[in-house]
Amino acid sequence: MLKSMTGYGKGEAASPQGNFTVEIRSVNHRYGEVSVRLPRSFMALENDVKRLVSSVLKRGKIDVFVQWEETAAAGALTQIDLAAARGYYESFSKLADELQLSRDLPISLILSQKGVVKDSTVSIDEAELQPLLFSAVQSAVVAIDAMRTREGDALEIDLLARRRQISEWTDQIGVRTPQVVAEYRQKLRTRLEQLLEGSELDEARLAQEIALMADRSDITEELVRLASHFSQFDEALGLTEQVGRKLDFLMQEMNREVNTIGSKSNDAELTALVVRIKAEMEKMREQVQNVE
Repeated sequence: MLKSMTGYGKGEAASPQGNFTVEIRSVNHRYGEVSVRLPRSFMALENDVKRLVSSVLKRGKIDVFVQWEETAAAGALTQIDLAAARGYYESFSKLADELQLSRDLPISLILSQKGVVKDSTVSIDEAELQPLLFSAVQSAVVAIDAMRTREGDALEIDLLARRRQISEWTDQIGVRTPQVVAEYRQKLRTRLEQLLEGSELDEARLAQEIALMADRSDITEELVRLASHFSQFDEALGLTEQVGRKLDFLMQEMNREVNTIGSKSNDAELTALVVRIKAEMEKMREQVQNVE
């Protein structure tokens, strides 16, 4: 079962004190790299969040964004400084007496004075909110993991189809190669007979030339190794562990064998098949780069 390294997940968790919203995005990366952006009040929990994420998402460049929104009730408490209010009242009353004005002072006038009304922000208790944060992170991890799994299923179908197509072309190469040797033998015989103009043809020398040509173009070992790589590739697709690096290595080895076959080819039909295989393998390589 394959998993893609590309995905997105979102998780939320709420309490009377506030709400956590966690978003996780991941893209291709050679290794596993987790980056976490937390509100300043929760920076001490960064490593814990990283461990929670990396325990499930093994490869990829993974960005975790955490937002904390306090509820209005939890954000601030209004307090009245009675001493300050009393002082303002007494000052205003004294001034009213001096100016012979009414002492009926509106409460709004007292409350509007500096220092009478104070907002006291409630400090955040990280230990108390840690389970809530982890719950939101876990929900986001489950969501992105599900998406990466769906993407992986699509990758597996595509890779297997392309691998089978390459196998068919490889089989055609295996069938065509002996025919190339036979055709070379006939062409060489015809050419020599034309050059000799009726003179006796040295069959032994002809057989030697054919043998040299067959040896130079022999791709039996390459075809055997390719078949082995195909088998290992199919086996890796069925594993539950992370196989991205293994698939990447097998693609390199498969490409090496195909390049060798191409270098030994002296036939237009074989060359055309090699070109097709290399083009399809390049598409596979691009897909494999996205496998966890």
